[in-house]
Amino acid sequence: MNRNLTALTRRHFFQSAGFGIGGLALSSLTGSAAPRTHHPAKAKRVIFLFMAGAPSQLDMFDYKPKLNQFDGQPVPEEVVKGERFAFIQGTPRLLGSPHAFARYGQSGQEMSAILPHLAKVADDIAIIRSVSTTQFNHAPAQIFMNSGHQIPGRPSLGSWLTYGLGSENADLPGFVVLLSG
Repeated sequence: MNRNLTALTRRHFFQSAGFGIGGLALSSLTGSAAPRTHHPAKAKRVIFLFMAGAPSQLDMFDYKPKLNQFDGQPVPEEVVKGERFAFIQGTPRLLGSPHAFARYGQSGQEMSAILPHLAKVADDIAIIRSVSTTQFNHAPAQIFMNSGHQIPGRPSLGSWLTYGLGSENADLPGFVVLLSG
């Protein structure tokens, strides 16, 4: 097909564009169901709470006995060497948790004594302790925690889960983000 671009009419343009828009609409209708996986899912729902402003994870879920052992001592030089800290002046010192920790449930989840009610369901929750970043400022670290990248604009965990698992209801979102502040 060899067409002269000057012969392209407005009618022809809208006719061709209509096929493209129709194809996009059709793809959104056919792609709404969750894809079949090779094994049945064990979890029916996931509630992921990321609550900025709570006590530190070191005071609730991530017991560091060595940090408590060296509480109040100067931070080792190799930790702070070459780093710029906006809010630390003088000699930075290590700070251990002021709270007692114990093991709970059959799984032996280690939790702080400040979480007595959560400790009762220790075997029913998953505590992920493998996330780490070199970022020490809160805002980029929070972006990293929720998207896996320190640069804003990447899809969040909820986006990926909805993309992979689909939504159970076409009229409601698969996940919701509520901002405060």
